[in-house]
Amino acid sequence: MSRTVMLIHGAWMTPAGWDLFRGRYEALGYTTVAPAWPLMNAPLEQLRESPHRYLAKLTVGKLVSHYERLIRALPESPIIIGHSYGGLVTQLLLDRGLGVAGVALDPAPIRGVLPSPRVLRSALPVFLHWASWNRVLKMSFRTFATTFAQTLPEAEKRPAYDKYVAPTPGRLYYQAALGIGTGIHPRNPERAPLLLCVGEKDLIITPAVVRAAFKKQQKAPSATAFNSFPGRSHFLFHEPGWEEVADYAITWASENARKTP
Repeated sequence: MSRTVMLIHGAWMTPAGWDLFRGRYEALGYTTVAPAWPLMNAPLEQLRESPHRYLAKLTVGKLVSHYERLIRALPESPIIIGHSYGGLVTQLLLDRGLGVAGVALDPAPIRGVLPSPRVLRSALPVFLHWASWNRVLKMSFRTFATTFAQTLPEAEKRPAYDKYVAPTPGRLYYQAALGIGTGIHPRNPERAPLLLCVGEKDLIITPAVVRAAFKKQQKAPSATAFNSFPGRSHFLFHEPGWEEVADYAITWASENARKTP
């Protein structure tokens, strides 16, 4: 069984968002790696004040290939856990035959899964922003507090926003909405076991969207499972009760991981 876990952050986040999961998994004897997206391996203050000028050009294909190179350089095939856009990347990596198991938390939709009206409403600030296709965008504190992490205790919202929220390329939103580079092969025999999870109160990626992805992924011959966590928002990996999410993810992945030579 693989004892390596690769954690992939989503849009608006950095690898620091995985600190709680990493500490918990390493205490269990796992080795964890949480690489940044391309062009985002910099201090949060720098990302906010002067993001790399080419970050706006980041595409789904470049993002997935970045993580593929990192996975192939590891000493063993890892369990892959991704959140939000990282959950989409997780599914695309598994579709390439990578990883021994995957967990997608609140994953952005794969091609063929239509976003719900609530998801489209949450994405409006991106689509209404002038020239957002070619820009690096910032999330407002209000959006974080009322949509991204609305179930987080009020006293924790500002500290969490200041510590974890980073700019993101608007282009990735358009590619997800249009299904550009986000297709998978539903009956792929090379796809490792996959668990899809969602927060019951997620307003960014609603449970209906994740259930639709689950139905599509169920066509694969390997294990596919779905779980909804009651009362959780899109920030389920860092809000109260995150331990349950972390434990469920690693237990399922470890129990269902495919064997490697």
